[in-house]
Parts: sequence; structure tokens; C-alpha cells
Amino acid sequence: MTQPTLSLDSLVRDVIAASHEAGALLAGGFGTAFSIQSKTGRHNLVTEYDLRCEALLRDRLGALLPEAGFLGEEGGGTNTEAPMQWIVDPLDGTVNFAHGIPIFCVSIALVIDGSIALGVIHHPLLRETFWSVRSKGAWLNDQRLGVSAAASVHDALLVTGFPYNVQDNPDHCIEQFSLIVRQGIPVRRLGSAALDLAYLAAGRFDGFWEVRLHPWDMAAGVLLVEEAGGRVTHYGGAPFRLHHASIVATNGHIHDELVSWLGQVDA
Repeated sequence: MTQPTLSLDSLVRDVIAASHEAGALLAGGFGTAFSIQSKTGRHNLVTEYDLRCEALLRDRLGALLPEAGFLGEEGGGTNTEAPMQWIVDPLDGTVNFAHGIPIFCVSIALVIDGSIALGVIHHPLLRETFWSVRSKGAWLNDQRLGVSAAASVHDALLVTGFPYNVQDNPDHCIEQFSLIVRQGIPVRRLGSAALDLAYLAAGRFDGFWEVRLHPWDMAAGVLLVEEAGGRVTHYGGAPFRLHHASIVATNGHIHDELVSWLGQVDA
């Protein structure tokens, strides 16, 4: 398929505007009383703001590219065979949002023929918008981003997350975390994989790993990391594929070392 007639450079501006509209909705609801429901899995929550933001974005993005499919965390997929697909997490960090913790974001990506073409991650409370177009670099508002220069895992600040079924210890994720922490490596846990990846692209973190994620958790952030000069694979170093669950993302300098560390625990 050829590239869409609409310029991605122009389209990303409209996507940023849509993310700001969704972010304003989230900011207005943050800290107020709202409905919260549980999905499958312990602490896997959905609020009315997840649903309202996804509905808003489905409408806004659908108007931009009516021929594109849509895959959202809350509403599933529509027109999933279309060559172009919007992949959206309307509120990444729902548990934080529900508990009044100000770490959450809107994440939007456009995938064309299986390749992530553009990505936007917007933190509404900080008014930070991370965005990227394939082959055009990664940006925070109007500042170009680049990954950190850390050359060793021992010198790194890492970030990770755990799946909702962490008690089942999938792929020995608890032992992997323990192995790294026991080496004295500082590790953070923000509760938003999209922001983890955006912050990695900005050089705030040096590496990120997680065992179980969905496309809407990763799509926009993966493009940001790659366009900022970083590297993204699966566990074991396999090339990244959007619909596979595991992820290792780094500044590139520490990538093989971190993959090796994670591989010391039999999965």
C-alpha cells in the first residue's frame, strides 16, 4: 500500500490536538468522584474517564482517517483488516488515576502496513506531549529528544512494570526484578508503560523491560524510543513485533547487557 495522501507531518498535528482534547477531559476528572469498575485480573481497573476518552478519540481519529481501523484498550477493534490502524490507550495509568496519583497519559499511534508511522503520548497534568513521525525524530513539545549516554547497566536508571497476574510470576518476572535490584541497580515503577517509554526516549531512563504488555501500551512509545536513537526488542533480543507481549527497550548502549541479565533467569 502507498502512503496515505494526507501528509503524516500534517496528520500528527491533528493527532496532538486530539490528545490534548482527551487530556483536558482527564485533567478535569482527576481528583473528582467518578465510577470505577474492575476488569479481569486483580487491580485491573476501568473508570468512566477511560471510556469517555476512548469514545472521544474514536470520533476524532475516525474523522481524520475514516478508512483506518481502530484498536482501543476499552472497546476492542473495528475494521481490524484495514492497512491503517489507530492503536489507542485513552488512559494509560488507570490505577494511578483512580487513586489520585498524577502519573497517567493518553497514548495514540498510527500503524500503516504493520509499521508504526506516528505516535503521540500526552501527559495532561504536566502539559508534556511526546510525539514522533517515522524517520523524523522524536520530540517533547518543540524540543528534539535523544536517549541517554549511559554505557553500562551498572550506571543505569531502569524502569519496569508488572502484569496484573504478577502473583502467577509469568516468565519468572519476580526473579528477573530481584536479580537486577540485588545488583544495586535503581529501578522505578511508574504504573504507565507509555510514559516509561516516553521518558526513556527523553533520556530520563536508560532502560525498560516488561513481560506482558498489549499493543496500546507500547505502540507510540516504541516509535519514540527508536526515533530518539534507542533500541527495542523482545526478551532474548528477538526483533520487536507489536502484537508480541514482552519488551526490552534501552538507549541502545546497554541493550545487549540488559537482555543478557534478564536471560540469566530461566523463562
